Amino acid sequence: MHGNGHDHSHGHDHSHGHRPRTPEAERSRRWFMNKALLAGGVAAVATMTGCSSGGDDTAAASSSAAPNGAPSGMPSGGPGGGGGGGGMGPGASQVKYADVVGVTTDGKVVDDLYTIHSTDVSTDALVKAAQAFLDGLSAKERKSCTFDIDADEWTAWSNVDGYDRKGVRMGDLTEKQRNLGYALLGEALSADGLTQTRGIMKLNAFLGDSNGGNQKTLTEGHYFFTFMGTPSTTKPWGFQYEGHHVAINYFVLGDQVVMTPTFMGSEPTTGTYKGEKITLFRPETTAGLAMIRSLTSAQRAKAVSSQSNGNEDMKAGAGQDNLKLGYEGLKGSELTSAQRKKLLALARVYIGYVNEGHAEVRMAEVEDHLDDTYFFWMGETKDDSAFYYRIHSPVVLIEYDAQAPLFYKGGSSGGGPSQEHIHTIVRTPNGGDYGIDLLKLHLEIDH
Repeated sequence: MHGNGHDHSHGHDHSHGHRPRTPEAERSRRWFMNKALLAGGVAAVATMTGCSSGGDDTAAASSSAAPNGAPSGMPSGGPGGGGGGGGMGPGASQVKYADVVGVTTDGKVVDDLYTIHSTDVSTDALVKAAQAFLDGLSAKERKSCTFDIDADEWTAWSNVDGYDRKGVRMGDLTEKQRNLGYALLGEALSADGLTQTRGIMKLNAFLGDSNGGNQKTLTEGHYFFTFMGTPSTTKPWGFQYEGHHVAINYFVLGDQVVMTPTFMGSEPTTGTYKGEKITLFRPETTAGLAMIRSLTSAQRAKAVSSQSNGNEDMKAGAGQDNLKLGYEGLKGSELTSAQRKKLLALARVYIGYVNEGHAEVRMAEVEDHLDDTYFFWMGETKDDSAFYYRIHSPVVLIEYDAQAPLFYKGGSSGGGPSQEHIHTIVRTPNGGDYGIDLLKLHLEIDH
């Protein structure tokens, strides 16, 4: 049973998801996890705690392994539904590509949201960078990371560190090959997007170092590239860049780009790695607070849930490609123009991680549906509060979720959720994720 990871981003049963742990249970759990880490590294911790993301996972409960070696209460084969461990995280399992409907409010896809059209944002440099990276690989490496355009590999991503990934691993490449990989990310992402992605990787290594090192998954190198289709300026193709706390799905058709689902997270969110001070998710945090604080008390009553945020509130994480999620919160049509600007500025933080030209195209799409966009919040609204929020419309779903630190001891807030462990996800609802709707339209026209 190798690492089901410690980062579970699944929607779970709210009947127990928000029960706070007792301080005693939290302390014993933390002690147990640290002890397990020293004893056997991440895999041991994952094995022992992989099944217990509920409110009652005391050390005693999480350490009693079932006789077959799987944690008690969890079927052998792990939460990914078989496949010998390396699951996406409890409660999450892969949706096959052919079965992806996308995020909907009720299981029914809203039609005619996406069209094939020219954006006038060139993808030539992106295609060249992808070709250069692939050309720099050996034949064996290339074969290991290339798949068909409609491959199930698209949906086989997770934010969990011990997840069993395909593709070429950055840490196994030469420096020259790695730099070609970063050059590809540099074309695909904005400067902020590249900085964010590299920062997540560096803080992953920082986390590994702070837990004694010698863990393959908690390093800068444990990140993987896979390619779907062949890089082209006319035919559909894409790539996935994935590892602990980051999963970028990037679909390209002509000069159209879809960069969802994109998961970004970190634990911790601040640290100094090789002399570089890194702070992540400040814009996501401060722009979220600016938005919630701009609301009147009547608006706030609609936007804020009566539930405080629990430890794991994210709904649309790994393995949730066909999530049904109803709208909750305050509707965009009820906002003042100043508030609408704040909501767009908040969305732009996330959308701004894609290459600048494509970010503008995507923001226009989001703005077109602003009246039908909902803003939802759980938790307090102080500068250092750990909270959850969601932006949700027919064309965008963004989640921000502050979680309890699992491994990182520094700055822990007594075991509860903290800004030192943040998960975020961006999706394109109604069949937009992975460019699936565009690919369908393309195949209809093409054949």
